[in-house]
Amino acid sequence: MLNTDVEKNMAPVMKKKKGQLTYKRQQKILGVLFSLPALVLMFTFLILPVILAFTYSFMNYNMLNPDGKTFIGLDNYVRLFQDQIFFTALKNTLYFTVLVVPLQCGVALVLAILVNKKVKVASLGRVFFFSPVVTSMVVVAILWTFLFNVESGLINSVLNVFGIPNQPFLLSPDQAMNSIIFMSIWQAAGFQMMIFLAGLKDVPETLYEAADIDGANAWQKFRNVTLPSIQHVTGFVLIITTIQAFRLFIQPYVMTNGGPSNSTKTLVFMLYENGFQFRDVGYSSAIAVVFFLVVIITSLILKKILKQ
Repeated sequence: MLNTDVEKNMAPVMKKKKGQLTYKRQQKILGVLFSLPALVLMFTFLILPVILAFTYSFMNYNMLNPDGKTFIGLDNYVRLFQDQIFFTALKNTLYFTVLVVPLQCGVALVLAILVNKKVKVASLGRVFFFSPVVTSMVVVAILWTFLFNVESGLINSVLNVFGIPNQPFLLSPDQAMNSIIFMSIWQAAGFQMMIFLAGLKDVPETLYEAADIDGANAWQKFRNVTLPSIQHVTGFVLIITTIQAFRLFIQPYVMTNGGPSNSTKTLVFMLYENGFQFRDVGYSSAIAVVFFLVVIITSLILKKILKQ
């Protein structure tokens, strides 16, 4: 009799628990189904290419002879580290990254502070500074190629007004990469500006009011209030800008074709050249794997530095 009463009392509880488990299971299934398209796309366009690149890097694989793939071990990597052009491309990529990241982020922060002012022209300034970002990089590169023209370029015409002779810009191994750096900062700073602007909007006004009461000047408020308040945004901007800088390709491809004298050839340009012009998929896959490792290691180092 006692057991029967206990079973009757426990029956609603057991039924409720069973219903909860069924509901949770349904939610998990729905979550997997909703995530499935994104997971399929991520595997197809991100994970699978990485796996194939790593696999092909150990093969002698020419795109014109896809059935003639042969396993050659580490030969592609040995060839890569004996290739002087690889080290030139690596040096150019690092040089571009080291200069572009701090300069572009610095310009973007200054622009964000300017357009964050409560003035009527602030909205117009945002549109003006952000417009190069939404313009195709190919179009921008072609436009700046004309601006850098030695004989009839607008920049040399302006320099002539101040008595400065025509500069070779893209035709000079010493000036070509610096010219691309200048153009890249002009084109992309608006993107980082908008991210910084979002961070500046979240800084409480009470902090600035307290700084005013303490008699802080503009520089002191920037150093002690603004920078600490947007440190997480700054870290995010530095990391994504670094990754974007490592991917430099369109500018040298359109403006200089990697020249003059390989002075603007980057790792991505070298990867494209060997993979799609020389059809050497195995060698270009080895370049891709090394490039991937360089970007990952650099990002981890930068992340650790920012944490400290």
